[in-house]
Amino acid sequence: MAKRQIGVLVMSYGTPESLDTIEAYYTHIRRGNPPSPEQLEELKARYEAIVGGFFPLRENTNRQVAALEEELNRDGGEVEYRCYQGLKHASPFIEDGVEQMVKDGIGEAVGVVLAPHYSSMSVGGYIKRAQEKADETGLRISFVESYHLHPKLLEALSVRVENALKKFEGVDKNDVRVIFSAHSLPARIVEMGDPYPDQLLETSRAIAEQVGITNWQFGWQSAGQTSVPWLGPDILDTLETVKKEEQVENVLVSPIGFVSDHLEVLYDLDIEAQQKAKELGIHLERTESLNTDPLYMQTLADVVRRQAEAN
Repeated sequence: MAKRQIGVLVMSYGTPESLDTIEAYYTHIRRGNPPSPEQLEELKARYEAIVGGFFPLRENTNRQVAALEEELNRDGGEVEYRCYQGLKHASPFIEDGVEQMVKDGIGEAVGVVLAPHYSSMSVGGYIKRAQEKADETGLRISFVESYHLHPKLLEALSVRVENALKKFEGVDKNDVRVIFSAHSLPARIVEMGDPYPDQLLETSRAIAEQVGITNWQFGWQSAGQTSVPWLGPDILDTLETVKKEEQVENVLVSPIGFVSDHLEVLYDLDIEAQQKAKELGIHLERTESLNTDPLYMQTLADVVRRQAEAN
């Protein structure tokens, strides 16, 4: 008997595939407006600083999608899950993923985003695009909106904090300021009652409790350069504040809003924040990204299966 087939649309922001696709990628982010030559040079310099000729960012996402499909089909049950990528700003776009499912004869699907925390401006936007294309093509699809308190996700993140705290030799763990961070969004989401800031704080609190730390705070990073105000203060300003006002000397950044090694982690934290910390005389470390951690893959597989069953 043929297995029931369920498509899984794995959505994420997307990254350029190579240095020569950076301009097209940022033109898409800027709604068709190409970056200026100066902006483009600065962007290329950031990517060159982290990749050194090799471009690992897209590969991280590809591996996550492959590992999720493997995890979903591990038990060899009555359902066969087939994973498809849908990217916000690069090919294959969200709409391409939906279209490919339909071409492959899939009639029902679950959408999930590689981001644990819901915002109408991030995850909500992905879902809207996928739903519109699904309606157009006749695909029945439902979505996982968030999974920010899933026990296995919290376990994976807590283990990373515990491991990173060991890098501060001879320092009590409560003498290390842990800063949980995530991508900033335009500040107007607060007036909209968006759940994003609260969900991030809930994840931070849960990890702090599991690890048994009290010396922690939340910080924003990687705000866009636009005319509207974004949520802050930025991590660079936070480092300055904790050093100058509280004489903090040891800081661990845990970027819980990111699930893999992308520009915001490898450049904004590992290069920019690290440089700022050196100037301030702070010993700064970062927790490892989830990437294809088995616990993260199990988290995703669990929420996808539950959503499929709810259908």
